[in-house]
Amino acid sequence: MKHLAIIGASYLQLPLIEKAKSLGITTHVFAWAADDVGEKAADFFYPISIVEKEAILAQCRKIGIDGITSIASDLAMITVGYVASAMGLCANSPEAVKRSTDKRAMRLAFASKGDPSPRSILVESETDPVMESLVFPVIVKPTDRSGSRGITKVTDPSFLRDAIRHALACGFEKKALVEEYAEGREYSVECISQNGSHTMLAVTEKFTTGAPHFIERGHIEPADLDEKTLSRIRKTVYHALDSLGITLGASHSELKIDESGTIRLIEIGGRMGGDFIGSDLVRISTGYDFVKAVIDCALGEKTAPFHPEKKQAAAVRFIFDEADREVLNLLEKEHPEYLVRADVQEGSGEVSDSSSRHGYFLMKAEKRQDLLAYLPEENQE
Repeated sequence: MKHLAIIGASYLQLPLIEKAKSLGITTHVFAWAADDVGEKAADFFYPISIVEKEAILAQCRKIGIDGITSIASDLAMITVGYVASAMGLCANSPEAVKRSTDKRAMRLAFASKGDPSPRSILVESETDPVMESLVFPVIVKPTDRSGSRGITKVTDPSFLRDAIRHALACGFEKKALVEEYAEGREYSVECISQNGSHTMLAVTEKFTTGAPHFIERGHIEPADLDEKTLSRIRKTVYHALDSLGITLGASHSELKIDESGTIRLIEIGGRMGGDFIGSDLVRISTGYDFVKAVIDCALGEKTAPFHPEKKQAAAVRFIFDEADREVLNLLEKEHPEYLVRADVQEGSGEVSDSSSRHGYFLMKAEKRQDLLAYLPEENQE
């Protein structure tokens, strides 16, 4: 029997744990004890924080794991790469992990390889002298966070210091990037890689709150893009994955396309997309078992070839307020057959990032147009 270490125990990791167990793989889950769903679902749970790399490595040596992985978490991938490298297991190189989890290292890699990416400046204090080299608007973000944490669009230079202070406070290494603002609609791209060969599985269209924090309100697959644009996206993302050195496993690329068709890369994570994109939307819209492919990569087994079997549309809408709850009620009344599942939490506090949303509902239908009525009205800037 194979033994798989999984970093993280939140709801994001639950599909990974359940899939591994369904394949007869023993799951060893590591996370800070917080009564999360992964603690209960795991075959074995170890109350060790995901950032305690040495302690996790020591336990994994004792277990004799056959692979280690995580989904939808940049922070977890640092520990995944560290343990895999130390134990000679399948993973991306330490350099690739660094470039795909540190946004400054990522920007430098893109710049050196000619990938279309916004120019950025590293800052470590709100008083750093960056004003003279900036053209507003700009985006300010921590170098090492995801889930819209610490992100602010700044149009007025007088608000720049506040935005930098906010980003520094949200990051782990207390560094931030001030970047050119890329115009256009935002998309994400899910890929699976093995032996340096990449396969694009799906392109997801995003719906966000818009400026200043761009928190995701929903996602839909497939994106409304023609084959020529999809081909250009594929070429751009594959080149960028090579620039980062990502050769194995899932990747989640975020990009924007403006009215002239220009593609600009926002960032790439060497892991599956969160927000149910990788775990649910890809499977519903294509029929491909993305989660199993991630497990196969971690265990050094060949992934299944990608042959899309389904042409369904899949979408998720997140609960921010009562208006979103009303849309869910309308969906249940008009088309209950579209609803895959829902999780609506009590409360109506302010949503400051992806982790503070009040639930979600996941949908599927034969056509993309069938789901648009239950998504936010527009993909806001």
